[in-house]
Amino acid sequence: MDCTLRPWLLADAGDLAAALNDRQVLDNLRDGLPFPYTPADARAFISAMLAADPRRTFAFAIVAEGRAVGGMGVFRQENIHFRTAEMGYYIARPYWGRGLATSAVRQACEHIFQTTDILRIFAQPLARNTASCRVLEKAGFSLEGVLRQNAVKNGQVQDMKLYARLRQGG
Repeated sequence: MDCTLRPWLLADAGDLAAALNDRQVLDNLRDGLPFPYTPADARAFISAMLAADPRRTFAFAIVAEGRAVGGMGVFRQENIHFRTAEMGYYIARPYWGRGLATSAVRQACEHIFQTTDILRIFAQPLARNTASCRVLEKAGFSLEGVLRQNAVKNGQVQDMKLYARLRQGG
């Protein structure tokens, strides 16, 4: 299945709420998202992304079959890391296993590297999230290490993996 990236639209609020009102999706994301996740939460998020500094925040809806089936964010870092960005993404559970995340990650990297001065994009999935780790590997990211006992998710201490993709190979 193919997908495209585009800026969020307020009309995506229902699809976004449906995707994030799912514990299996939330269990792989960082904390801070409400549960249940409502259309009002989705509208507030979309409004914030549309108002964000476009030189620092690159937020995309992942679109397939004419609807937003996931989200992607790439966030420029600060200080001496200003040419580095962190990536995060998710796909609604009914669309898992169809190659959408890999395609979206590849597209986002190409866009960021072609339109900005960012040199490095990194992601830090939970180590137990083998599907997300595989997405990054298939999209050209290299595993740089395991961040042991780096997070507490749902009351459990978790390892995370550090992956990165550079503008020029390696």
